[in-house]
Amino acid sequence: MKEENIRLSENLIIADADYIDRVAFLLSVQFERMLGRRIPPADLSQWAVCTALDGGLRPGDHETQLVLVHDPQRTRMENFVPADYAADLNGRAFRDEQLGEFIVNAYATSDLASKADYLTDLLQTAVGHREVKRIMLIPDAEDGETYERVRRSLHDADTEGKRVTVFAMQPMAGGNFQQEILGYSLMNALGIKANEIK
Repeated sequence: MKEENIRLSENLIIADADYIDRVAFLLSVQFERMLGRRIPPADLSQWAVCTALDGGLRPGDHETQLVLVHDPQRTRMENFVPADYAADLNGRAFRDEQLGEFIVNAYATSDLASKADYLTDLLQTAVGHREVKRIMLIPDAEDGETYERVRRSLHDADTEGKRVTVFAMQPMAGGNFQQEILGYSLMNALGIKANEIK
């Protein structure tokens, strides 16, 4: 498809939904033991807002697209609310009083392309799209091959006028992008407060 035929928001969050769901589960288990209390499912809208802030978005009436890429056999997220891709998430939107509208889309991968293929193709489309100013990407950074593909695809990309932020659970080998720690936004969405952690 030609770039001019694809409508993208100025701000774009592209996430491997299976990966963030798994990390939310691991954080829940870890902090339930540490804090001695039940950790509720992560609030997806709160996570998206925190991710946008970590990606450099500042208060204003913005439009942000959240793209959740998931394996085809998964129909829902297990550790987030809302959770069902078809019934609760795809084609829905919410408004944050500080950052404006968030439009949510969920896409299942197919047998024709891996999740890494889908994420890097969407990333390259977004980087080349003149309307996109801010890209926040959450790949499965624990899969070294996927992370390296992201790094390589951004290495020679013309990102002038764009802020690209890649999120991972720990600092990774750098590239032509900003880095942020994924755990901070997930902890906030799980209701874990900084003053609880000693």
